[in-house]
Amino acid sequence: MKQINIKALLLIILVFLIMIFTNQNASAQQGDKVVHIAKLQIDPAQLDNYKVFLKEQIETAVRVEPGVLTLHAVADKDNPAHITVFEIYADTTAYKAHLQTPHFKKYKIGTKDMVKSLELIVVVPLELQAKGKL
Repeated sequence: MKQINIKALLLIILVFLIMIFTNQNASAQQGDKVVHIAKLQIDPAQLDNYKVFLKEQIETAVRVEPGVLTLHAVADKDNPAHITVFEIYADTTAYKAHLQTPHFKKYKIGTKDMVKSLELIVVVPLELQAKGKL
């Protein structure tokens, strides 16, 4: 009888430890993410050229960088030269690596005279959900 109780107790302890580890791991993964909102004002006369650089940079980063989880760019409906980019990186290392890639450097150099202002807002993810490919 004592053998069954000890085995049951060990099983309960094991399940409890797995639950704690899984919960902490999920929280750590959420907490490690680097999330930014970049607000840019582009020279309206150069907006079409800017969009070419932006599209290439985003497509390449998402395709080749495992640490780039999300890059979404949108334009203000009433002022298309106001661009907002929502960025999610796996962690600080992934973000720093992204800044050193050839495609990001090409984008920064190619658009430096097109970008009139840039505000980078560091945000904390509260809840991130997505449904498939947009």
